[in-house]
Amino acid sequence: MQPKSAPDVRRRVRYFLSRLVRLNTGNMVAKAREIGRQIRRPTVFVLADMAWCAVRYEAGYYDYHEFEYWYLNGRERKTVLTRPRANNLVQKLNPPEFRYKLSDKSVFNQLFAAYLGRDWMDVRTSTVDELRSFVVEHGRVMAKVTQSVAGKGIQKLEASDITDYELLRRELLEHQQYLVEEYVTQHPVMASLSPTSVNTLRMISYFDGTDVHILARVLKMGSGAEIDNFSSGGMYTTLDEQGVAAYPAFDKAGASFAVQPQTGTSIVGFQVPLFPEVLAFVDEIARVVPEVPYVGWDIAITPEKPIVIEGNYNTGVFWMKPSLSGVKTGLLPLYREVIGF
Repeated sequence: MQPKSAPDVRRRVRYFLSRLVRLNTGNMVAKAREIGRQIRRPTVFVLADMAWCAVRYEAGYYDYHEFEYWYLNGRERKTVLTRPRANNLVQKLNPPEFRYKLSDKSVFNQLFAAYLGRDWMDVRTSTVDELRSFVVEHGRVMAKVTQSVAGKGIQKLEASDITDYELLRRELLEHQQYLVEEYVTQHPVMASLSPTSVNTLRMISYFDGTDVHILARVLKMGSGAEIDNFSSGGMYTTLDEQGVAAYPAFDKAGASFAVQPQTGTSIVGFQVPLFPEVLAFVDEIARVVPEVPYVGWDIAITPEKPIVIEGNYNTGVFWMKPSLSGVKTGLLPLYREVIGF
């Protein structure tokens, strides 16, 4: 085994110290207590293991919980792509001066206009009359904060509920919901997962300058809410290379679902429609901003074709729980092979 390099050691020390400064001990203890009850171990044992994993594997207690570190031995733990490790990749691969092309939704919509599959407008440069005409024409729209993550600042608006468009424009500007988009009509097969939200794919890609590599294929779905984001009450599962969900989905609390509880649609065995078209689509959009090669794309599927919702330069980590998949090898070996670090 090769010794750790000095930059690697320094990075781990910086991570551990930064975690200590920001650590919410109450949440950590509560999570350790919850895990301890599940695996029938004392809370202090779980806390000690959490601390060890933070130092040895750069795994915060959320990683420890979501990726079920208590099921993994030391060799398996080394293979897990934790959030700090993924963030380190972002810092190395995606230069800060180009990230705005993805993070600013208004700029993103301009650059990816050919791939959006929906109308949109910027409230900052539009009049009240233009806003009214847009909303009335489409009937249902989504208002979005241009700089946001995890679904924050997203709001569905119905034309039938709006009586004062001057007030609406003021409120949108006040809440920095500068972007208003036509509501996406999704493929009926996708809608069967949750009709109240647009259920999307998170396709994580790496563009090496010649080829586009798919690092992760994720199926996200709502759970009665208007958005499918994991941090906002949604759930996810992973897909095989043919776009089939082999495992149940799980939510942020760790509850798993083989069947979507609101609709009764089977998640295990779910076939994403138009999946070959999705793969070709990602291969195309991943080349639009080559300066940002490592991206998590949120893809919706309409009755006719896939469309892009947004691109996340800091995509986070999506990995199936070992207890649901039986797979205890994490994503790090694949990422190392494809990216070459």
